[in-house]
Amino acid sequence: MGRVLAVDARAVVDLPPFPSSAMDGFAVRSAETPGVLPVEVRIAAGRPAPRALRAGEAMGIATGGVVPDGADAVIPFEYVVEHDNDVEIPEPVPPGANVRPRGGDLRAAEIVVAHGVVLGAAQLGALAAAGVAEVACAARPRAAVVTTGTELRSPGEPLEPGEVYEANGLILATQLRSAGALPERLAVVADDEDAHRETLARGLEYDVLVTSGGVSVGPHDLVRRVEAELGIEEIFWRVAVKPGKPVSFGVRARTLVFGLPGNPVSSLVGFELFVRPALLALQGHADPHPRFEPGRLAAAAKRNDTRDQLVRARLERDSDDGTVLLEPLSGQESHMIAWAASADALVLLPRGEGELAVGSPVRYLRL
Repeated sequence: MGRVLAVDARAVVDLPPFPSSAMDGFAVRSAETPGVLPVEVRIAAGRPAPRALRAGEAMGIATGGVVPDGADAVIPFEYVVEHDNDVEIPEPVPPGANVRPRGGDLRAAEIVVAHGVVLGAAQLGALAAAGVAEVACAARPRAAVVTTGTELRSPGEPLEPGEVYEANGLILATQLRSAGALPERLAVVADDEDAHRETLARGLEYDVLVTSGGVSVGPHDLVRRVEAELGIEEIFWRVAVKPGKPVSFGVRARTLVFGLPGNPVSSLVGFELFVRPALLALQGHADPHPRFEPGRLAAAAKRNDTRDQLVRARLERDSDDGTVLLEPLSGQESHMIAWAASADALVLLPRGEGELAVGSPVRYLRL
């Protein structure tokens, strides 16, 4: 569950592997209906038909039972009248009625689930039904999480003046796991170059390294400088997104390195826009891009002149037509993580002047 298929999985057998009945009823020759037919044999599910259907007779059959040779239709019990060992069929039964043909769902050797698909309940069920016992899945990326800041303390510890509880490591580990990665929280690193260097070097042993904090331009923002010393090639720094402007991305050998801002909401948004798609791509996902969905604003929202915004919102549905309505929450500042707990969507407000009116079409990401 949740793994990405690396190689097409193909059916071992036809599905269904034999012509089967879709109903509890009677197997018949359609050309012999309507009429009264004797019933000498009853076919249970899980057993082969004992013989072919003879001319001028019907066979009782259970749902899923093997339709016997000679029969081309099944009529349900509720549409007939039984008299001892005879069955009266008052109306014509069309050919193929209530018969699931062999291979009607899938033929042996055809693709059941294609590579790049995430395995969920339906996919696993289809694989099992098609006789597939094992599949090849992409390896789950190993991901290291490093949070930075001398002021950070773990929940449960007493806070001294100037200190705050650390939340980003837990947020990121949870998001990483939901994207199929195997996360490990390495440390909370104080604002010290040696501590940064030691911990970031450990993080480079993983497939993905995600840091939180220390990527802006303050005197204690050490992450990018230390990463450069460790041989990480920075691909970009800063994006036209609010929140999350100082996001950075670099590579060293096969390790992807993401630097997310220290403000919790900026970190959360940066992950959804940049880290999650990369993790899905590493696993060969057929469509790793952010899954934006259409909706409409339930309240007016002010735009930013120079940056696209991702605002937290509550998702509702219009009772008349089912349209998704999105109500932006109060408290959109990037440090206000408590407000994110009541949000179930991030609404994209494209950069521009003025505001978007009530009812404006927008796109959103589910949280």
